[in-house]
Amino acid sequence: MSDIAISVNDVSKMYKLYDKPIDRLKESLGLSKQKKYKEHYALDHVGFQVGKGETVGIIGTNGSGKSTILKIITGVLNPTGGEVIVDGRISALLELGAGFNMEYTGLENVYLNGTMIGFSREEIDAKLDDILAFADIGDFINQPVKTYSSGMFVRLAFAVAINIEPEILIVDEALSVGDVFFQAKCFRKFEDFKKDGKTILFVSHDLGSISKYCDRVVLLNKGHKLAEGAPKEMVDLYKKVLVGQAGEALAALEEGEDSATAAIEAPEVKDVKDPSTGWLKPFPLNPQQLEYGDRKGEFVDFAIVDAAGNYTNTIEKNTTFKIMAKVRFNDFVQEPIIAYTFKNVHGTEITGTNTMYEKMDLRPCKSGDEVIVTFTQEMNLQGGEYLLSLGCTGFKEGEFTVYHRLYDICNITCISSKNTVGYYDMNSDVTLKYLDE
Repeated sequence: MSDIAISVNDVSKMYKLYDKPIDRLKESLGLSKQKKYKEHYALDHVGFQVGKGETVGIIGTNGSGKSTILKIITGVLNPTGGEVIVDGRISALLELGAGFNMEYTGLENVYLNGTMIGFSREEIDAKLDDILAFADIGDFINQPVKTYSSGMFVRLAFAVAINIEPEILIVDEALSVGDVFFQAKCFRKFEDFKKDGKTILFVSHDLGSISKYCDRVVLLNKGHKLAEGAPKEMVDLYKKVLVGQAGEALAALEEGEDSATAAIEAPEVKDVKDPSTGWLKPFPLNPQQLEYGDRKGEFVDFAIVDAAGNYTNTIEKNTTFKIMAKVRFNDFVQEPIIAYTFKNVHGTEITGTNTMYEKMDLRPCKSGDEVIVTFTQEMNLQGGEYLLSLGCTGFKEGEFTVYHRLYDICNITCISSKNTVGYYDMNSDVTLKYLDE
């Protein structure tokens, strides 16, 4: 009996992209003698294996082919080339609720969806109480699904998929459905699967969960498999992919170095006027950032640097990192103040500081002056996504003046394997004393 649960062998998936709908029609009718489409490979000769009882993560940027490979493994899509061999019964958390009939009641959809997954009515009967308890939607189970709120809908869909005992569980960004209490229940169930030795294939942008749960990680980029290996090594490499610095790290992996993190050293800033030190290029900028000010002082560059000296917008919790900002002055400014703030995705300001608060007052600056301000701090925020804003302000004749503000210029991802309550971690030191000892 094989120890391999999933074997992906040289799999490719090609889509035909047409400039005009009429070109698709002509080709389908055999009226076109020339090729009217461009070939787009969502996956290009990808291969890996998942052992029985192993938890494997798949990470990569948007458009790297993560969801496509899961759909091919589960049979939703057919590959253009290569083959997938699966040994075991699959339950897939892909598009929650796919296959639900909106006119049927929740209970009827439990049986419908369970049958589509491949389970008999008797098997569904045996799990029905667990499914209903997990979904926790009360009497709505007997109402048509079209009357459900979006929260109730995903709770029921998740409950069906997670509570019918599979041999292989495939998860695509589905553990963050519902409210915080339901999410906690989902993660507990996921951990139970792992403890029971089930095979799990896990796709997520939550790098903290990838690091915490996975035994091995596959890194995809633009349809190609870049590498696979230990979670920390692959997360570090992915951070470089995000900022376009993966080349040397990949070369190091191919040469057999222990870690990709040693492959790239951040260049030391020696001359702020030297364009070769350009920090801005690697960072994905927000196209909808808000920018204003009279530009007497303006940001011309910025960088985020992690504890290893890498330019990256992905920072591990409880590590030291830097925010560097380069400001050029186009006029005389008496008392410039440089600031940064973090917001959450809802727009709430979480934390921030400036040179005035930190008692690092800048000297008066004249036209042509440039300065680099570096904020060095610990990352104590909870794991998640945040938005970085920068500000250059000051006082002119006693009046507060905005010279340049960049709101939500880029995102910063905090990777965490342990979150607490609220926005940041108090880093508590916990002791226990049993009174019966």
